[in-house]
Amino acid sequence: MGKKYLITGGLGFIGKAITLSLLSKNNTVIIADNNFRKKKNDLKHKNLYVHKIDVRKKNQLKKISKDIDSVIHLAFINGTNFFYEKPELVLEVGIKGIINLIEVCEENFIKEFFLASSSEVYQNAPYIPTNERVPLSIPDPHNPRYSYAAGKLISEIMLLNSSIFERSVIFRPHNIYGANMGYKHVIPEIILKIFKSNQKLKIQGKGLNSRSFCYIDDFVSAFNLILKKGKHKNIYNIGTQEEIKIRDLVKRIIFISEKKLHIQNTKEILGDVKRRCPDILKLKKLGFKPKNNLNMGLKKTFEWYSKDIKGEL
Repeated sequence: MGKKYLITGGLGFIGKAITLSLLSKNNTVIIADNNFRKKKNDLKHKNLYVHKIDVRKKNQLKKISKDIDSVIHLAFINGTNFFYEKPELVLEVGIKGIINLIEVCEENFIKEFFLASSSEVYQNAPYIPTNERVPLSIPDPHNPRYSYAAGKLISEIMLLNSSIFERSVIFRPHNIYGANMGYKHVIPEIILKIFKSNQKLKIQGKGLNSRSFCYIDDFVSAFNLILKKGKHKNIYNIGTQEEIKIRDLVKRIIFISEKKLHIQNTKEILGDVKRRCPDILKLKKLGFKPKNNLNMGLKKTFEWYSKDIKGEL
């Protein structure tokens, strides 16, 4: 007999991947998602229940959380455009969401909680690769970009200081990518630009900022390890240590596309992080071994988008 999970934001890219994995192991999944991004719900399973609920609505959350064994909290407003354009909403969803869920867990006697945080909580890290003990920071409270980071940081602090759980675990995904993640993330954006470009492809700044990317299948493997072995009040990075400059990432995807394009630099966005690469030693100690290097993951992702992209052109 499996467990009964509540997943907030379960219709998102990562949410769907976690949901499918849990369902394959005979668990029951209840999704609470207001579908802010208008994602297509193509998940069908006898042990899956989807409710159109906003995490800011505590009474609705409480109603669907009866007899839940564990909460996986993913719901947040992501996307750099939203950080700048709707910072109040980003913060409201982030802060009200974590407060409501902790209260619901206390009232419904739910003793297990997994929180999706973000590498945004530590911004420009003082050392690379960056482990889970890095100081958290908000470099400029006047810059609305940090609305997302602030919401995640507060969520971490609230969960770590809650005494109601027998097991609460935080995980920080680092640039997870793969098929069907929409077109508002860096790799799908690059693929879309490649299909729209004839000779030149514009990138932000000179493309010297670097990131490490983790393919969705490897993320799910890592998350399952944390679900099984993650220790109470511990934080775990999820990602890889295969760091790459964005300019080189673009070149790799252009090579996969077999198009002849020249990269054109544009103005950089204020506050963008220069380097980000997680230390995943803690995750490896749980048994994590990524199976997809960047080239493998990019080829799989490009293949999927090359078929889906027609509606975006």
